[in-house]
Amino acid sequence: MLMVKVVQENALMSQRHLTADEIAAFARDGVVKVKGSIDQDWIQPLLDVAEGQLKHPSPWVNDVNAGASENRLFTDRYLWRHNDVIHRFVRESGCARLAAQAMQSRSARFYFDHLLVKKVRTEAVTPWHQDAPYWPFRGKQIASIWVTLTPVTVAGSSLEFVRGSHLDDVYYLPAVFGGEQNQSGQWAAEQKGETVPDIEAQREAYDVVGFDLDPGDALIFSAWILHGAPGNASTHQDRVALSTRWLGDDVTWDPRPGVDPSVDPAHVALEQGMPVRDNAFFPEVFNAGISP
Repeated sequence: MLMVKVVQENALMSQRHLTADEIAAFARDGVVKVKGSIDQDWIQPLLDVAEGQLKHPSPWVNDVNAGASENRLFTDRYLWRHNDVIHRFVRESGCARLAAQAMQSRSARFYFDHLLVKKVRTEAVTPWHQDAPYWPFRGKQIASIWVTLTPVTVAGSSLEFVRGSHLDDVYYLPAVFGGEQNQSGQWAAEQKGETVPDIEAQREAYDVVGFDLDPGDALIFSAWILHGAPGNASTHQDRVALSTRWLGDDVTWDPRPGVDPSVDPAHVALEQGMPVRDNAFFPEVFNAGISP
């Protein structure tokens, strides 16, 4: 793998490039594991952010069993807007370049960050789903970079995927994570689409793949791939991950009913169907013609 060195805040930090094999795996499978996706110097500051959010979450939090030291599912989003560490991570970690390379896109625009914590002995699963139906966009060049900040196994709630399902050209009905108990997520129930199949009941019928990861490793995956995660069965290791969401060249603005309400279409300088060139909401972080 190719690493480059960049100067950030008077420190020398490395940024990863994808190999040809990794790019091919993403195109073929819809997901690729990237060892050492970020410089290790990011890990502790991001863990500190996670600890701070657990104590003082944002308005976009989803917190099941809040305050508990185990059996707690916690997610928070849009931290880049007010947290300097996350803002720098988005700009300086190299994830934008990785996303563009994986998507084979000239550019990568940022959508949002997503902090995901499953404390030890957390029973809650992440149900099988696609990401794209939740978001106000159309296009195939939409991807996430899920960076783990703690060691994680599949039994410890790493992600699993139906390999190649991003190529099926199916739009699945988005589920409300946590069901009726998740009042903040009921907006997703407004959509229509094909019901996600019961993958757990017939796993042998699908090409399911999961990944064990070390801190700093990442999973880069298409917004169209079916994926989910079991609960965290570990008795000693919380699962802490930060996912960043990226938009490529073919993505257009599509604020249809039942999608993420955190971006008000009235404030976005776009008409439906336009490329997402609004730097206030979807800043271009990487461009192959400009970025080093």
